[in-house]
Amino acid sequence: MKQSVKLIAGNWKMNGLGASLDEVASLRRSLEEQPAACRVALCPPATLVERMAAAVKGSVIEVGGQDCRAETHGAFTGGVSAGMLKDAGATLVIVGHSERRQEFGESDRLVAAKAEAAVGAGLAPIVCVGETLEQREAGRAVEVVRDQVMNSLPRAVLAGDFAVAYEPVWAIGTGLTPTLDQIEEVHRAVRAAMIERLGLGSAAAPILYGGSVKPDNARDILAVPEVGGALVGGASLKASDFLPIIRAA
Repeated sequence: MKQSVKLIAGNWKMNGLGASLDEVASLRRSLEEQPAACRVALCPPATLVERMAAAVKGSVIEVGGQDCRAETHGAFTGGVSAGMLKDAGATLVIVGHSERRQEFGESDRLVAAKAEAAVGAGLAPIVCVGETLEQREAGRAVEVVRDQVMNSLPRAVLAGDFAVAYEPVWAIGTGLTPTLDQIEEVHRAVRAAMIERLGLGSAAAPILYGGSVKPDNARDILAVPEVGGALVGGASLKASDFLPIIRAA
């Protein structure tokens, strides 16, 4: 994932049925008519990964998973391994999303193990970090995010492509967005922590911004220094919303 080319990744979360692939077909047609200046990825629920990968085969759209187990196989009912996602046609996977950290209590250590498993399976991990509103109001946003970067990124990610996504927890799905100065402050801190943790080999990996990215704010956010793309939630479900964000890159 080269820093000079931004990555716009859509996270469908627990949304989407087979009929939703019509939106993907529409997005594909638009990108074939007018190619994007960035990388484009969609991360649907696990039930759609294989069908979506088939639907976008031969196009510029990449497909990813929303999570994976750290283990390669075993007695983990309901679990999906990185190898299974790769086998279904995925090329990347989100790990450590704030909803996983908050709802499932995932630790930095577990997120690092998942990122390492992703690399081992040939997937590019998108490692998520971000502070809560309480941490932001206490003036600890940069400290919290720096610690997450230092403890959630295994050195194994240097073996291939990877990205970090900054998602302020309090901005996800709320319609609230940090100021551009706040976004820049955290993204610069993330980059410094990445280089401290992994060395200059991580200097080209993109840092995505996630948290209420919409067509009307995407261009300004994507112009912020060290913002190497976006991790888009609800606005990625419909081609008519996602496409303007892609064009903004």
